Amino acid sequence: MDEATVTTGGTLTSDDAAWDDFVATSAMPSYLQTTAWAVIKRTNGWSSFRVVAAGRAGPIGAQMLVQRPRGLPWALGYVPRGPIGSVPLDAAALRDFTERLRDIGRMRRVASVRMEPEALKGSGLEESLIALGWRNVPSVQQDITRIIEIDRPAEAVWNGFHRKCRQSINKSERQGVRVVVGDASRLQEFYRIHVESMVRVGIVARAPTTFQTMWEQLSSRGMAHLLFAELESTRETVGTLFLVSCGPRVVDLYGGTTIEGARIRANYLLKWEAIKRCQAWGYREYDLWGLPRKGIAQFKAGFGGREEQYIGGWELPISRLGAAVLSGGELARARYRRLRGVDELRDPDADA
Repeated sequence: MDEATVTTGGTLTSDDAAWDDFVATSAMPSYLQTTAWAVIKRTNGWSSFRVVAAGRAGPIGAQMLVQRPRGLPWALGYVPRGPIGSVPLDAAALRDFTERLRDIGRMRRVASVRMEPEALKGSGLEESLIALGWRNVPSVQQDITRIIEIDRPAEAVWNGFHRKCRQSINKSERQGVRVVVGDASRLQEFYRIHVESMVRVGIVARAPTTFQTMWEQLSSRGMAHLLFAELESTRETVGTLFLVSCGPRVVDLYGGTTIEGARIRANYLLKWEAIKRCQAWGYREYDLWGLPRKGIAQFKAGFGGREEQYIGGWELPISRLGAAVLSGGELARARYRRLRGVDELRDPDADA
């Protein structure tokens, strides 16, 4: 396959700017497929390369994170929220991508690849993947979420909220909560509140250096935003959000409230104000990112939008010997578990 046939303003496999533009304008824009995310993951020992096929409806490709266990000739590959294309995935696109993936994977001595396509469950693609040699495995990223369409008047978005959600927002406003935009100087404050929330729900938070790296890489590209909920009377911070964007979509990725913030429903007002700001910034979709348990699902359902469940994780052996060696030694499972611990994100705000 001629690489020149799979270009968009540059060669997608080698031109970072062309690739990021391709991701941002794709039918499934995800920050997890951007070059910035690959840079962030280097701190955890993952390198990356891109696999692109000339699909019938245009290029179909993915940025793959790669980790090579010490002392072994094979690598593990991971494709979060990919592959992507200019149109939604179909059976033909998956076939083209899989064929290209096998070719590149063999050349680069990749034992197996795990991926999580942003394709809706029940779309029929599961059968196509099985026919191509993929097998269903546990997801690393969230495979169910709720997305709010925000490219419409704020009043229309507001009317889509549940009555109790609107009441909580109004209550928070009456309690004197205001929402402001923060910058790098407030990362430590964000982290303090985030950790406090994570401790309350029994989840180990990521290291502060991770958020510093994320902010450095993403904010410089206009992909990261920090918001804070404060009490007008005392300027005490009672809630926070860390938003990450890609193209027209913004993801409500990390957050937290203090005990006082939870009491006065600051997290409800914080999300509403975040949505309005994202409208002003030109985003069209607000992804609430994950519904991992009942309480969180109920909380996020109050904001309306559509619930989407994706087809989950899929794994393809490239080298059967390599895959058998890594699996037999528990190396692959251990690394994916570690990746799950790093990247599986939950919203502690739902406890309010």
